[in-house]
Amino acid sequence: MKMTDVRHGSRHHVVIVGGGFAGVNAAKGLRDVDADVTLVDRRNFHLFQPLTYQVATGALAPGDIAYPLRSLFASAANVRVVLGRATGFDLAGRRLLLASVAGVPAPPTISYDTLVVATGSAYSYFGHDDWAAVAPEVKSLESAIAARARILGAFEKAEAVEDPGRRRAELTFVVVGGGPTGVEIAGQIGELARHALRRDFRSIDPRDARILLVEAADRLLGSFPPSLSAKAERQLRQLGVTPTTDRMVVGVDPDGVVLRTPDGATERVDAATVIWAAGVRASVLAARLGEVGGAEVDRGGRLTVESDLTLAGYPEVIVAGDMVRVRDPASGEPVTLPGVAPVAIQQGHYAARLITNRLAGRPTPAFHYRDKGNLATIGRARAVADLHFVRLSGPFAWLTWLVVHLWYLIGFQNRLVVLVRWGFALFTRSRGSRLITDVEMTTADARPPVAHDD
Repeated sequence: MKMTDVRHGSRHHVVIVGGGFAGVNAAKGLRDVDADVTLVDRRNFHLFQPLTYQVATGALAPGDIAYPLRSLFASAANVRVVLGRATGFDLAGRRLLLASVAGVPAPPTISYDTLVVATGSAYSYFGHDDWAAVAPEVKSLESAIAARARILGAFEKAEAVEDPGRRRAELTFVVVGGGPTGVEIAGQIGELARHALRRDFRSIDPRDARILLVEAADRLLGSFPPSLSAKAERQLRQLGVTPTTDRMVVGVDPDGVVLRTPDGATERVDAATVIWAAGVRASVLAARLGEVGGAEVDRGGRLTVESDLTLAGYPEVIVAGDMVRVRDPASGEPVTLPGVAPVAIQQGHYAARLITNRLAGRPTPAFHYRDKGNLATIGRARAVADLHFVRLSGPFAWLTWLVVHLWYLIGFQNRLVVLVRWGFALFTRSRGSRLITDVEMTTADARPPVAHDD
């Protein structure tokens, strides 16, 4: 087989770009269809992104929330997995353009009959991309591991320094963004400091850690009802987290952050560790599709698609997940759906159904998102849940969150391992994945000593 074509044969060829929730569920829905499917991703695994923050705080190991794509589709004879990075599109010629990843050869192009693009989103630093170097996010597995090194390394540095001011800065953590991810990270750092680490050090008391959760709006969890936002804030304070609303981050450097108050004044917070969980921007492929396809792209980089998730003028191109906003079938106006896993999962299922119905000559109604509610966990037996028909907080909300996440986690082994880890942590308050493995924290020690002429 030539490297310029990965077709299995003459059957209808579906190419799916992205091994996230939308892409994986689209591929799973096409396993028994009379078509060939090629799944392309720049990683060889599916990542359960809703739990990456637990890797960043040592609650789970990286392998607990990742599942190899080839293993996932090992029994699906019509699905092929290609490791590669999508770089562009030839819509007229119906070809996907690729580049190799990590030295693994990839075909420069893959021809398709139907293309599904679902490459998700990334955090936005609001035009200050240089902040990423000192304020890591936790949307990818690599960034979660780097954030774990920052968080755990801060306690190690605080133990080693004697200057009170420097120690105070090392024990100050700033989480930027008061949405579900920011709330969850801040709560987990609070549990880590108050419980998991409290007996591990001799010169410091980890419970002295100062954890600030910064939100530009007037309350946390803006997508939740105000009553649940207030309950989440109270639960965070019980873990030593200080919610700081009506504050916008206007500066980030290795020594802390600068906040702007509602009256325009600025205040500085000295902090050695800043975690970013604010603002989301669609994958760069959304803009590239918009450019070559003539479709509208909003300020957040999201591509506007038709009510059946297809690119206007190109019905063979389906776009799903965080990178799109969908036209309402009645008004024709684009609607921005929440950037959460259930939306991507439902759109992945819909894409598979649309392709299956097309091959069978059947019509498919417009996509409709079924909103089942919002969940956010804060810590051990602490969470909030807006299920529309009922609003929960505390242990019952936490149990609901646990069941939902275990249900959607891919792989029986991963579900079992995560359940055991959570159960163990529930009764012992310990965390088994407190490893500092980030290259920045280890390479300096690995270098041979430098000889000096004295």
